[in-house]
Amino acid sequence: MPLESSDRRASSIALWAAASLFRKNVFAVVVISALLVIPCFWHSRIQACDLGSHVYNAWLAQLIERHQVSGLTITRQWSNILFDLLLLQVGNLVGFMAAEKIVVSFAVLVFFWGCFSFLAAASGSPPWKLAPFLLVLTYGYVFHMGFMNYYLSIGFAFFALALAWRRGAGNWLGAAVLSAISLLAHPIGFVLFVTAVAYVSRWRVLSHWTRLALPAIAIISVVAMKFYFATHEAFEASWHATGFFQLLGQDQLNLFGHRYVVLSWISLAWAITIALAAIYDWIFRARSPSTDLRLAIELYLLAVIATFCLPENFHVGLYAGWIGLLVSRLTIVTAVFGLLALACLRLPRWSIHGNILCALLFFLFLYQDTGKLDRMERTAREAIEPLAPGTRIVAVANPPEDWRIQFIYHSIERACIGRCFSFANYEPASLQFRVRALPDNYVVTTSVDQSDDMSSGDYIVKEEDLPLTSIYQCDEADFAQLCALPLRAGQKTEDPESEPARQSAPGAPDHQAEN
Repeated sequence: MPLESSDRRASSIALWAAASLFRKNVFAVVVISALLVIPCFWHSRIQACDLGSHVYNAWLAQLIERHQVSGLTITRQWSNILFDLLLLQVGNLVGFMAAEKIVVSFAVLVFFWGCFSFLAAASGSPPWKLAPFLLVLTYGYVFHMGFMNYYLSIGFAFFALALAWRRGAGNWLGAAVLSAISLLAHPIGFVLFVTAVAYVSRWRVLSHWTRLALPAIAIISVVAMKFYFATHEAFEASWHATGFFQLLGQDQLNLFGHRYVVLSWISLAWAITIALAAIYDWIFRARSPSTDLRLAIELYLLAVIATFCLPENFHVGLYAGWIGLLVSRLTIVTAVFGLLALACLRLPRWSIHGNILCALLFFLFLYQDTGKLDRMERTAREAIEPLAPGTRIVAVANPPEDWRIQFIYHSIERACIGRCFSFANYEPASLQFRVRALPDNYVVTTSVDQSDDMSSGDYIVKEEDLPLTSIYQCDEADFAQLCALPLRAGQKTEDPESEPARQSAPGAPDHQAEN
């Protein structure tokens, strides 16, 4: 085919290509979309850690708009708000229980089909064989930590990249609009779009050998960034502690215990196996891969190196809270680039069987473990129901020791909707979200450190904190069993059954400590 004709095809309107793909595969698209949203409906509530906090704070935003609560305000900001805005607006129409199902289902579809579109555009063909892996990734670590604004941002960013990959004025305009929506959700998705477009655009115009300068410059940049964070104490940066081989993308499968770790390594081994089989077919059977295979491998390796160099947690003066779990979030991008490398190969037909088996095991495990969290939230509602309306509570709940997914106490906050206030709610104090707490309000603490200590159970209650009720795990044999008891000064928030610690008078010697 003449080069001019090839360029014209590459720069055709990507939306037309997507519409054509949908018409040709309408049954597959509908079936996959239906399968995608099943985990959003298989329990009474969607169990995804921070999601509970998002729903609870959307309810607070509703109270603020209706002037039904004092001491809280809504601030204007340009990012980290899309999911919360959708949740509030849909919640105003149909209630928050239904809104949660609708908006999360929308986010799931955006993420999956955004990634799918990117893989199709970059590899040159729809990656149907990799759909099971992409289904798993859609419900991986980022989803179950409840990072919903970030999750939506990445989905829209990959949609934008799919348009930009094909080039052409119409595609660039669409990509610009989608990248702006990505920014509204979270800044990281927008940064992903800009950096990936810049890299790919330069890669395409450079000759064969000069292209080597691009990964070299990228590696030098991220290494320099590592030194910058390490040498500036104000950031208080800390790095991912699980080792380099947990940064290959498979860690997104590691959720609720050791069996997920085993499955993640099996899935990675299977991905390597089918890649080697495709390379064998390339060498001995002339089944040539996509022309963008080298670029896909570069993007994947650079993503791995970037996550190795970037800090996991750091602090900036703009926010009261930390920017946390950065690398743990970014490995979802690494995983998508890994799938792109696979999509650029001509995978053998039998590869789909192993992909489906990995996905079936993952979702079987997922149904069982999220069912435990759903039961925990049900016991929280039972514990909260007898409390007087407007009671201030502290939610304290820790997951089993081998679970990677933390912050399960946020589902207790969601159980508070319409009934009580979570005094340890972290969003208003962090200054990263729309709902903010005013000084001396009754509803929520204005201290990030106090919020963290309360939720972890380590906070010792002071007289001025009362009245306060602890929703805590009251059965050592069953982490999902929760009870409610009022706290007294001197008690830890996780242990309202204990005797309060002796409180020394201000300025008096602490004889107990001396003993």
